[in-house]
Amino acid sequence: MGDRAAAAPRWPARLSLSATQASGRTAVHARHSGPLRLLKTLYPEGEAIAHAVLVHPPGGLVGGDRLDIDIDVQPGAHLLVTTPAATRFYRTVAGEAVQAVSAQVAAGSRLEWLPQETLAYSGCDGRNEVRLHLAPGAQLLAGEILALGLPAAEQAFVAGRLLQHLEVPGLWLDRGWLAAQDTALLNGPAGLAGHRVLGTLVAVQDGQPTGLEALLDDSRQCLASLPASGVSLLARGARSVLLARVLAPDVEQATLPLRALRALWRQRLWGLAPCEPRVWAT
Repeated sequence: MGDRAAAAPRWPARLSLSATQASGRTAVHARHSGPLRLLKTLYPEGEAIAHAVLVHPPGGLVGGDRLDIDIDVQPGAHLLVTTPAATRFYRTVAGEAVQAVSAQVAAGSRLEWLPQETLAYSGCDGRNEVRLHLAPGAQLLAGEILALGLPAAEQAFVAGRLLQHLEVPGLWLDRGWLAAQDTALLNGPAGLAGHRVLGTLVAVQDGQPTGLEALLDDSRQCLASLPASGVSLLARGARSVLLARVLAPDVEQATLPLRALRALWRQRLWGLAPCEPRVWAT
């Protein structure tokens, strides 16, 4: 299905985050308009790594809503961005709802984009667009989990559509409409094969990871509970892109293995101990 022109947003919201580093501390500065906020900045790993928790008080998006999130990670900063709850695209008859994320990550900095899951309710019409721009020497860990319908509540995705656009410009792009009427994509062996939860984790760094074969083997072991999963290394010039994709019958079965994989990659690629954001435990 082709892209439709989006209507002018009826309830727009914008949040701009800037992460700077000075004297070993990452500080986060926020500006917002509309119902989108930086709830809190936490430092469970010490002052070098800031955990920014974003909140959208209305709790979800319907037709005509638009959320814009702009992230600027300046040299030397390490910013982790997450959310306390799922992003919800609700049923609508009022046009598209859009969440658009754009990040600029400077040389010598790190971004972890780790929101909780995105839920596409039956009857939604939405776009979930994430573009993470990396300067040479920048590093990235980014994850997205998408559920079509509410599998755990046995509420099927029988109407509507969502555009899933995940991109590291110049390195990797995943873009496609997931429409309830596209049974070949949703149920076919070359598509979601009947699953309704799709998970992605991507890591980017300069050079090839040390102990690559062992890292790939251990990564696949993290996903051993998910037969429909895979891990691969994509070489892009002087940069390496580690990519994991999973299909699962419900959100939890995708979330837990991907969190274990994120901890493994963080430890092997960056030498950092596993540390999950505090809001994940609530």
